[in-house]
Amino acid sequence: MKQTFYVDGITCMSCVAVLTKHYGAFEGVSEVSIDKDSGRVEIAAAQHLSNAELAKDLPSKYSLRKEQSFEPGEATSEKFPSMETSEVSKFRQLFPLYLIGAYLFAAMAYRWYQDGIEPAMLDFMGLFYLVFSFFKFLDYKGFKPSFAMYDPIAKVVPAYGYAYPFIELFLGVAFILRFEITLMLYLTLVILCATTIGVVRSLLDKRTIQCACLGTALKLPMTQATFIENAVMLAMTVYMLA
Repeated sequence: MKQTFYVDGITCMSCVAVLTKHYGAFEGVSEVSIDKDSGRVEIAAAQHLSNAELAKDLPSKYSLRKEQSFEPGEATSEKFPSMETSEVSKFRQLFPLYLIGAYLFAAMAYRWYQDGIEPAMLDFMGLFYLVFSFFKFLDYKGFKPSFAMYDPIAKVVPAYGYAYPFIELFLGVAFILRFEITLMLYLTLVILCATTIGVVRSLLDKRTIQCACLGTALKLPMTQATFIENAVMLAMTVYMLA
């Protein structure tokens, strides 16, 4: 069953990671979703947890927002408007991603028309990495815990999460400047395969988590769009390595 409550004291994605781990360790809890800005926590549990249970052993920095916590049957969309009536459509949530994709594909189409498919793909990949690394740097500290929630390498090697925005920046510059293209393509293949595996697992498990592809400054849910984004880059990489 789904249960929603609110926690005060959440200030960054590190807080989200701490609370996700905290509530994820509860017996019977199979899924945890946290909105950093509102403090809204949604869990999927085998049975309803009381407010006392939710507040038990909560780190001292955080506190259960009692006036917005509720027992079964207490909550309605009128009493808690943010729970139902303000739900944003996935299209609107993913609009920044679609807009960036449209710009990148427009640039690629022009380059393709001028110089052919491979220069167009290299420019697309270079711009892709530069733009996406930029958004990750907007909330550099918050990116790592969010990324580690689904990327298998970042889960095992914490330093990888901190290095990833720099890796993307380096790859973006390398593709634009045509530096060691074959090596950069193999590096792209490795990191994108790992990330895509994590994305697929999250989608199959139907986990409600934030996508870190554009960092955490923009709130994007993990959806099939994330998989398509990675699949396009992987397809280009394999095409140029073939």
